[in-house]
Amino acid sequence: MSRRIYPVILSGGSGTRLWPMSRDLFPKQLLALIGQESLLAATARRVSGEGFAGPVIVCNKDHRFMVQDQLANAGISPEAIIIEPVARNTAPAIAAAAALIRSRDPSGLLLVLPSDHIIRDLSALSRAIGAAAEAAEAGCLVTFGITPTAPETGYGYIRSGEKLASVDGAYRIAQFVEKPDLAAASSYLTAGDWNWNSGMFVFPVGLFLEELMRFEPELVAHAIQALDGAKQEGAIVALAPEAFAECPSKSIDYALMERTAHSAVVPANLGWSDIGSWSALWEIGDKDSTRNVTIGDVMTEDTDGSYLRTDGPLIATLGLKDIIMVATGDVVLAAAKDRAQDVRKFVQRLKAAGRTEGVSHKTVSRPWGAFQTLDSGLGYVVKRLSVKPGCKLSLKKHAQRGEHWIIVKGVASVTRDEDVLVLKPTMSVQIPQGVLHRVENIGSGQLELIEIQYGELLSEDDFVRMSDDYGRV
Repeated sequence: MSRRIYPVILSGGSGTRLWPMSRDLFPKQLLALIGQESLLAATARRVSGEGFAGPVIVCNKDHRFMVQDQLANAGISPEAIIIEPVARNTAPAIAAAAALIRSRDPSGLLLVLPSDHIIRDLSALSRAIGAAAEAAEAGCLVTFGITPTAPETGYGYIRSGEKLASVDGAYRIAQFVEKPDLAAASSYLTAGDWNWNSGMFVFPVGLFLEELMRFEPELVAHAIQALDGAKQEGAIVALAPEAFAECPSKSIDYALMERTAHSAVVPANLGWSDIGSWSALWEIGDKDSTRNVTIGDVMTEDTDGSYLRTDGPLIATLGLKDIIMVATGDVVLAAAKDRAQDVRKFVQRLKAAGRTEGVSHKTVSRPWGAFQTLDSGLGYVVKRLSVKPGCKLSLKKHAQRGEHWIIVKGVASVTRDEDVLVLKPTMSVQIPQGVLHRVENIGSGQLELIEIQYGELLSEDDFVRMSDDYGRV
């Protein structure tokens, strides 16, 4: 292949079917659900090296710093991290990424990948990318079709048409079907020329934008306006909010692939899973002699065919079969394995009730470190803050609350209006309501402190930020 391939990794979504581990502020693609690294890092790693540019990650603003940290920890330098101000589905996200790449390399190829898929056969993936790149260079907009292993009704299907004369392993697309019923899915499996729609693509950047402009001119125009008005700092490209919000919310299949005459498919058997539910994780997990997948502190008696996972408390099961049990610091989920797709209903109910368990964990990541809520009640909240070496919180003040900080570990520099104090373990400081303040880790190790908030109104929105190292003013 003569053109450079730019991985475009779509890192949106909240993975509600994998609640309670996956939540809005810490979604499934940022979790280490398989192995030791996150799904996002694993996706970026499998398309790095010779022939690939650095990845272009598209994510929302709440995940920016976690994405940066995970890529840095994986030793991966991104071409760009594009920040979506609002969610607008896959077509606008890919259009913005394509416009950025075209400005840097008009002959580049886009390799579009969801951030939350598992691919076990990397050799097969390499061959499929090679075939797709050849088809793209021959003037096609290419999707990957996954060899079906069962009559799944939760996936879209693609029917292969005539073979591309110039490319081995690539075919024209004859038909798309979105989530068929069981009888139709079974007939597709028997026919042998149908594949699951993977949501992975290879596009020549110029042809992609040209074709998308034909069908969705408003979408492309607003995506380009959002890029032109973006704030850029290093690899970060923060799209202009007003322009991007004007993009119609459409998937790339509906906006382009089902309408263009240039579509093609590369069928492949990749050891693929889209990790759509806890039952999918049971399917691909390492099972013991009783068909259980166990992760964390788990004890079982007469338990069979179950997925049991804990990040904290001991899980003990007795006389159970085909269940899902997942424990986090603040939630225990128990479900029949065949009802795993309905887990998202709890997220909807929690949000409707104004509860935080559908949005965030007890421990919340921040660019400077993390905080964990330890206790709360009428008029008070107790948190534990962990600040990374060399990092500091925003310089800010609160209108409705005061705070009391107790240093547990490390050395802190505390700004309190005009005063600057150096505090060590067991030392404390009072931050009265309305006082300008910040804490900085000036030691070589982690800084940990207990923060006690007190007042009549205790809200995460109660602050005026005056200065910030992370562009959040």
